Amino acid sequence: MAKYKFIDLFAGCGGLEDGFLQTNKYIDVAAVEWLKPQVNTLIHRLKNKWGIKDAADRVMHFDIQREEELFGGWNDEEFGNGKGLDHFVNEAGGIDVIIGGPPCQAYSVAGRVRDENGMRDDYRNYLFEHYLNVVNRYRPKVFVFENVPGILSAAPDGTPITDLIRQGFSNIGYDIIDDLRIAKVNASDFGVPQNRERMIIVGIDTKRYKDTQAILGRFYSEILPSFKESKKITVREAIGDLPECNPFYDEEHHKKRKSHSEPESSVTWHKPRYHNLRDMDTFRTLALDIESGRREYDSKKISELYEEKVGSKSPIHRYHVLEPDLPSTTIIAHLYKDGNRFIHYDSKQSRSITVREAARLQSFDDDFDFVGSQGNAYQMIGNAVPPQLAKRVALALSKMLDEIE
Repeated sequence: MAKYKFIDLFAGCGGLEDGFLQTNKYIDVAAVEWLKPQVNTLIHRLKNKWGIKDAADRVMHFDIQREEELFGGWNDEEFGNGKGLDHFVNEAGGIDVIIGGPPCQAYSVAGRVRDENGMRDDYRNYLFEHYLNVVNRYRPKVFVFENVPGILSAAPDGTPITDLIRQGFSNIGYDIIDDLRIAKVNASDFGVPQNRERMIIVGIDTKRYKDTQAILGRFYSEILPSFKESKKITVREAIGDLPECNPFYDEEHHKKRKSHSEPESSVTWHKPRYHNLRDMDTFRTLALDIESGRREYDSKKISELYEEKVGSKSPIHRYHVLEPDLPSTTIIAHLYKDGNRFIHYDSKQSRSITVREAARLQSFDDDFDFVGSQGNAYQMIGNAVPPQLAKRVALALSKMLDEIE
């Protein structure tokens, strides 16, 4: 059967794209991303893993809000030169699928709590309109719109964002499932060693297909669940075979705020970030508490420990040790600032997780390389769609398409 052609919007470093390509059922036509380290990482992956020689052209470093140039091409001081989406879509003879999801900060419950205006003024609330316009221009058979569950309760201007999205797609002839609650999935059910709830919103072209609600109902109730794993993967199973990283203190590295551990691993990106003695002692104490089975450090006691160590109070407890025999908690982009909520379970190592450990917990293969700084790598991993979740969604989508075609 012929492969389905797709473009990826808000592509990030390519977690969603990588999962689709792993199925061998899709052809990558183009991708759009505006953050340079993510663009460089995706180009590197497409060239070196998937053999796409002109990846530097197909991965478009550009702002999706500038639609006319996005479609027709640009010559820009910030973004360089680009042929535009029209060029690659026309060259491919049209596309079958659009994948991607706008940045989720404005939809997340945590984001709305932190922002004094509840994220009402955040431009990211409306980036879905540009996604919608790309869908309308190229008329794929289906689309996959990935986002956070907070989208179910977001209402930046008083109108539920789900109503705006549903109406927007309906206006251009696409249907999404009536009850969006069933579009919520947990990545840990699909081979990802992490509890990570996400919305997988699939839309179908109503001008091309009939009985779209029935098709979508079967997708969510039968097809997608058939790709679940029978057993969840734990943190220990995901990262326990990686070489130990035992940071130690010396004045030279401390002054430079550089991590120092022995031995260095042959696995890429498996090097601990810099920790001071205070943090290392805190990590050791909390990991040992779980390791020993005492489990004395509840939220209250962790807050007291923070106040004792740092000298100030915090309304939230800022430390968390990953449970070795459970899936990880949700890997977040905040990791690029600190890893205090992602402490390694081995008390001897007294550190937060490395980039490679974070990548494994997001189900990235060890040959997936990240281009940029350590902070860039943590951030793009935290913002990514886990490739294994993406792979299962892609398999389910191709099965649905095979049926309705």
